[in-house]
Amino acid sequence: MKSFLSSRWFQLLLLFVWIAIGTGLRFTHLAGKPPWTDEFVTMVFSLGNSYQTVPLDQAISLDTLLQPLQPNPTAGASAVMHHIFTEDVHPPLYFVLAHWWMQLFPASGEYISLWVARSLPALLGVISIPAMYGLGWLAFRSRLVAQLAAAMMAVSPFGVFLAQEARHYALGILWVIASLCCLVVAVQHLKGRTPIPLWLVLCWVVVNSLGVATHYFFILTLTAEAIALTVLWVSDSRLAFKFKTKPEELPPIPNSLLTKAPVPIPNSQLWRIGAVAVGTLVGCLVWIPVWQMSHDPQMTQWIMSDGTFLSLLNPIFQSLAAWVTMLSLLPVEAPSLLVVIISGVVMIGFFLWAIPIFYRGTKALLGQPDTRLATGILGGFVLGAIALFYGITYFLGTDLTRGARYNFVYFPAVIVLVGAILSLNWATASTPNLKQSPDTETLLSQNAKLSSPSTPNFSYFRTRGKVAVAIIWIMGLLSGVTVVNNLGYQKYYRPDLLVPIFQKASSVPVLIATTHNTLVQTGEMMGIAWEFQRTDASKKSVLKPQFLLAHQDQEQCISLQGTDCRAFTTLQQTLNQLSRPLDLWLVNFKASVEQDLPNCFAEETTQYHSSVDGYQTQLFHCLSSDSDVSRQP
Repeated sequence: MKSFLSSRWFQLLLLFVWIAIGTGLRFTHLAGKPPWTDEFVTMVFSLGNSYQTVPLDQAISLDTLLQPLQPNPTAGASAVMHHIFTEDVHPPLYFVLAHWWMQLFPASGEYISLWVARSLPALLGVISIPAMYGLGWLAFRSRLVAQLAAAMMAVSPFGVFLAQEARHYALGILWVIASLCCLVVAVQHLKGRTPIPLWLVLCWVVVNSLGVATHYFFILTLTAEAIALTVLWVSDSRLAFKFKTKPEELPPIPNSLLTKAPVPIPNSQLWRIGAVAVGTLVGCLVWIPVWQMSHDPQMTQWIMSDGTFLSLLNPIFQSLAAWVTMLSLLPVEAPSLLVVIISGVVMIGFFLWAIPIFYRGTKALLGQPDTRLATGILGGFVLGAIALFYGITYFLGTDLTRGARYNFVYFPAVIVLVGAILSLNWATASTPNLKQSPDTETLLSQNAKLSSPSTPNFSYFRTRGKVAVAIIWIMGLLSGVTVVNNLGYQKYYRPDLLVPIFQKASSVPVLIATTHNTLVQTGEMMGIAWEFQRTDASKKSVLKPQFLLAHQDQEQCISLQGTDCRAFTTLQQTLNQLSRPLDLWLVNFKASVEQDLPNCFAEETTQYHSSVDGYQTQLFHCLSSDSDVSRQP
C-alpha cells in the first residue's frame, strides 16, 4: 500500500481528482449569472465588433443596442486589435485568443453565446490546477506540497470567481504561475552557484512579455519579483561581507545541500538575471505607445481616491476581504439576512481558528533550511506585491484594492504557500507510515516545529494534522459552491433583478435613459437589454423597450445658473419625438433633472425598488396631454 501511495500513478490519479473537482466548479452554472460591463467589452471586441456602431443621443431599439454582440464572420484578428487599440485600455492578447476560441463554435442564435465567452477562462482556470502542482513541486520539491497546492487552487473561491468571468484574469494567473516557476528555479541556480540555463532565461522573458500583453497589471508581478530578488541579493551580500569571503571563491554546492546553509550569490552569476530584466523591459516598453494611444483617464476614474478619511481606511478592509476570499467565502450575499449573519459568524470563527495554524506553519517553513529558500522568495514576492498595492493606493491616489480581481498578480504564490503550510499539518510525526519520499521525511521533521516551545501557545485552537487540512479544504469547497450559485462574489451589476422591476411597475412602452460618458455606460444598458431579450416575448412586446444614451463629456453634470446639462436637453428632445403614454426610466442618469419634464410626473419611490446592484433608477409616467397629469395617483 505504501508503495502505491508513493507511486507516480497514484499521484496522477490524485491530481486528476483535483482537476475533476475544479472543472465541475468552474463549468457549473457558467452562463447562469448575467454578464456585466467588462464582460460585454470582452465579447464585443473579441467578435471584432465596435462600440461606436451604437447610436448616441437618440432612442434606439433593443436589437440596435445589442448589434455589437452579433457574430461577425468577416472580422479577423486584425479587427480585434484595431478596436482594442482605439476604444479600450487593455493589451490585446486575450481578446485575440478569445476571438479564435469563439470561431470554434458555430453560432447558435442571433447573439454570441455567453457560455462560449466564459468557457475559455473556465478552461484556463482548470489548467491552473496542474500548473499549481508544477509550481509547488518546483518550489519545495515535494509532491505533498504540490498536491495540496493543486487541491486548494481547485476549490479557491477567488480562483473560481475569476475563472467564471469572460475576462483575461484566468490567463493572467497562468502567466503568473509560469513566471514564478522561472523565478524559483533561477533562485535555486543562484544559491547553488550554477549558471542559470539560457533556455530558462529565454522562457522567462517570453512568459513575462506574454503576461504584459495580457494585462498591464502583470507589471506588478514583475516588480514584486524584482523586490524579492533584490532582498535576497542584499541579504546574501551582507552575509558575504560578514564572513569576508568572495562568493566566487566558494566551491560548488551539491543540490542536496543547496539550502542547508545560507550561501552568498556570486555576482558573476547575476548577469543572466540582468538579461531577463532587459528582455522583459523591452517586452514592456513596446506597449507604451499603445497605452498612450488608448489611455482614457475616465475609464479608470472609478479607482481614483477621493481624498476623504474613508479613502484612508477602505483599502485596509478591501484588502482583508480579498485575502479572506482566496480561501473562504460563505453565502454572505444571500437574500436571507439570517443566512448572511450565520455565514459571517462562521467565516470569522474559521479564520480565528486558522490564523494560528498559518502562523505556526509559516514560522516552521522559515525555520527549516529545506524550505527556507522557497518560502522566503515566495513570501517576499507576496509582501512586495502587497506593498506595491498600498504604495500606489496611498501615494499615487489610485486605489487598486477596490478591484479584488487585481490580486491575481500574486494569488498563485499565496496558494502555494498555503499548500506548503498544510503539508506540515498533514505529514505529522505520529504517522510515519505516510512517508513518500525524502522530501516528506523532511516535512515530518518540520512539523515538529509546530509544537515547539518557541511557538505561541494558541490553546483554544489546537486542531492540527489531517483534520485541520480537511477542514480548510472543505471550507474552500463550500466557498467554491457559494460562488457558483451566485451567493458570493456576485456580479457588480444585477440587471436580472432590475428588469422584473420594470415589468412590474410599467404597463406601457418604456424608454430607458442613461447618461453616456464611456463604453462603460453602453455596457450597463447592454446588460438590461440582454436581460430583456431573455424574457418572455409577450412581456417584451408590451413594454417595447427603447434605450437612450445621452452623451456628455463629464461623468457627472450639475446645471448651474439656468444652463441645462447637454444630456438633459437630449432627453427632452427625445421625449418630444416619442408617442405617449410612455414610462421613462432614468437609470444611472448623472445629469441634473431640475426642470419639469413636459407631461411627465415622477412615481413615488415607495412604489418600486429604485436601486439594485449597479443601477440607480427613477420612474416618470409621461402622458399624452397636460390634462392627463392631473390624474396622477
